[in-house]
This record gives sequence, structure tokens and C-alpha cells, in this order.
Amino acid sequence: MTRSAAPSFPSLALLLLLSLIGSARAQGTPSASAIDTAHQAILANPKVTKALDDIKADDARTFEEQKRITEIPAPPFKEKVRADYYLKRFQELGLKDASIDAEGNVIALRKGSAGKPKLVISAHLDTVFPEGTDVTVKEKDGVVNAPGIGDDARGLAALLSLLQALNRNEIKTVGDIMFVGTVGEEELGNLRGVKALFRDHKDIDGFISVDGLEMSRIVNQATGSHRYEMVFKGPGGHSFQEFGLPSAIHAMGRAIAKISNLQTPTDPKTTFTVGTVRGGTSVNAIAGEARMAIDMRSNSTDELLKLEAKVLDLVKEAAAEENKRWSSDKITVEIKLIGDRPAGIIAQDSPIVQATRRAVTAITRAPRVTFAGSSTDSNLAMSLGIPAVTLGGGGEGGNWHSLNEWYRPKDAYVGPQNALLTVLMLSGLTGVTEPMLATRPPR
Repeated sequence: MTRSAAPSFPSLALLLLLSLIGSARAQGTPSASAIDTAHQAILANPKVTKALDDIKADDARTFEEQKRITEIPAPPFKEKVRADYYLKRFQELGLKDASIDAEGNVIALRKGSAGKPKLVISAHLDTVFPEGTDVTVKEKDGVVNAPGIGDDARGLAALLSLLQALNRNEIKTVGDIMFVGTVGEEELGNLRGVKALFRDHKDIDGFISVDGLEMSRIVNQATGSHRYEMVFKGPGGHSFQEFGLPSAIHAMGRAIAKISNLQTPTDPKTTFTVGTVRGGTSVNAIAGEARMAIDMRSNSTDELLKLEAKVLDLVKEAAAEENKRWSSDKITVEIKLIGDRPAGIIAQDSPIVQATRRAVTAITRAPRVTFAGSSTDSNLAMSLGIPAVTLGGGGEGGNWHSLNEWYRPKDAYVGPQNALLTVLMLSGLTGVTEPMLATRPPR
């Protein structure tokens, strides 16, 4: 049935609403009342209501998309096959100018009526699993098992569900929305995807990562990490005939023992672990080489740097002690930084966090929203002072980074619904609300 078009001029109530929001933004950060007013106006909009309903009705198809993405391998540094598929899906959903950048990120821009602010919403393409891993989805009793089914195939599927709902309902935002499938989020990818994104796009005003599942948890703090590989080298030799030579493995063992006794603060949470070790050639040989990799993390840059300095000193002490034990100078240690994820924090009273909190509360009816720190693609934005949060994609799951990763699509649709409301509040709904996200000066 064809309905007559609504008058093109705004109502008095709408003019008052826009005046309130515009006044708050002109004075700097939008007030809590302005954010509340925008939130209520968006929730009351018929197109938004229909889009939320569409996302829920599309839940089963989104889950099928999630499983399809999961079964496209995306090992570290080898995400291209999945990227090609994701590019195709962006184009099929109306973003014809979508492309893959030089780093491998899939990028698509959905233009707004004003062209600013520019908000990125992203999920990561890569998994932690090496090439050759069986990524076949197995289903039993309403639960699916597959490596990467939740991390982050769910986030990728949620972005597609959001995009489809926006386009089907012809929802126009004030600001531009950049949809991105990033590479290099996991393991030694070292956030190379978002590092390239922010290097090449200096006009990004806000950033959302959809990663993980928990809906009542908002990540507004970036857990920084430094990762090192330490390679101990010595002369090597026969265990009996050349006994008395220093051992690379013994030097590494001394280092591990020293590191294991370190004390770190619980607030801000600061952690360390020697994650991998290898070396030696035979049980009856004095090891000529040994290497270990260590991961250090903290929610504070200062504490991370303090921990790093202690660890590096202890590693050098261990090599010196092994040499001293055998009156030698043959043991050396090479120290190489192999991972650097910056720390950062976005204040709980910032517009991006407050907009997200209101969206989460409205969608999930959660009695309490928690704020947390984690290591995600949002780290980079937070470290640059760019407003950023990480949101859950919806559903239930566990056993992350294992071959037994599992997922249950219980109320999974709330993930893309939450993303929709958050995006609309930050970007603004044309003719209804102004953006709650400020346009930043070019970097």
C-alpha cells in the first residue's frame, strides 16, 4: 500500500530537539540530557523500530552467514580468501565502492548527509589458527563447535546484519560510517590492520570494534602488551666430554626462574607469561641455542614499561650468571620486540561510552553495564586519543583460541541491534538527531 509522504518541514518538537542537541555540542561535549534526548528520539523513530525488528527476524540467516565465514580459513597473515568473500558481501549489500587496501583490510564507506563525523565500525578477519586447521562447523544440540566461530566470525556477521538493516530501511545518517574487516588483530599480527587504517585515514573521529560476545560489557580500556623473543646463544658441545661450557638452555632457565618471581600490581592489572620455549639439539648435548617468547600486559602504559624494564634486566642478568658459573663469556642473548599493542582509556563519561551504555541498556534490559579492559583493535584508537569502544556481537560461547571453541546463538540478534543504536547515536539520524560524536581536527 502506498502512503502519502510526510511534510518535508520539521515539527516544532523536532526543532526544539535539534536546538537542544546543537547547543550542547556547540559548548563542547554533549550533556547527559542531550544524549538521553537523542537516544529517546532514535528509539521512537519508525524506521529504527523497523530496522530493529528486521535484525531480529534475520537472526537465523545471520547465523548461517557466521558459519559460512567461519569455514573460510583466515590464518595469521593469510586472510585474503576471507577478505575476498567479505568484500563481495559488502558490494552485494550496496557498498559498491568497497575495496581491499594495501594491508589487506576490507573497507567500505556508507556516506552520510553531512559527511562528518566519520565513525568506523569493524570486526577482524583473522583467527589465531595456523594454515591447515580444520575449520569445519560441527553442530550438536543447539551448539556449534569450530575454531573462530565466535572470535571473530560473529563480529563479521553482525556487521553485515547491521549494514543490511540500514540499507533496507533507507536509514540516513548525518556522519559517514566506514565498515571495516581488519587483518592482523590476533597473535603476532600486532594490530597491523588498524595501524594501517589510522595511518591512511587521518579523518577518523570514532571507532567501534565488534569482538567478543558479552552484551552487558563495554570495553573502554585498552590493555597494552609488549611481546619479546629472547634468543640465548652459546658454544654448545658434548654433555660429557665438554662439560664445563655454559648452556644456552641453562641461561634461559635462569631467566625464566627470575621472571616467575616478579610481583605485579593487581590494579592496574599487569601480567606476564613466558609463553613458548625451545632449544637444544639432543639430550646429551650442551645447548648452543635456546629461545623463549614472553608476553607482558597492563592496563597502564607506565606499569607496562616498568615491567618491561625489569624483565629485560633479568634476562641480561641470567646470561651473565650463566657465564660466571662457568668462568666464561660465551653466552649471549639477543632481545627482539615482536609485538607492541598500546594501552589507553576512554572515560566512562565520554559521549561514545555513554551512548553505548544507553544502547546496551535499551536492547538487553541489563540491570547493570560493566566497563572493562581488553586487548582488541580498539587499542590503537584509544592510544591516539580517538573515542573508541569494543562491543559484543551477541550470543553465547567459550573456549576462545582453542580447537574446541563453541557458540550458541541465544538472543544473538541483540549484538547487531546494539550496534545499530550505538552507531545512530554517534553518527546522528538525519532529520532527527545530531551526532553525539564530535568531529576532530585532522591529525
